[in-house]
Amino acid sequence: DRSKETALKENLNTLRQSIDKYYGDNGKYPPTLDALVEKRYIRNLPVDPFTDRSDSWQITAPPDKEQSGVYDVHSGANGKASDGKPYAEW
Repeated sequence: DRSKETALKENLNTLRQSIDKYYGDNGKYPPTLDALVEKRYIRNLPVDPFTDRSDSWQITAPPDKEQSGVYDVHSGANGKASDGKPYAEW
């Protein structure tokens, strides 16, 4: 499970960096995670190692109601990490 936790952290970091780069380049958040692939910010959507799926990511909308799109992303996995924190809060 520790190797899955490490992979999850890396995948979340990659997605979050890609979201930030998209925002920096376009002045708005990507409408979907797939837009990051379409615009070549990432080659493909990473797989959540706990769900074994790339479509289980949980999307957070921007806090500013004037904007829309993907502001943040979290794991869609149930359960808790070795530190006791739910994967969905990572």
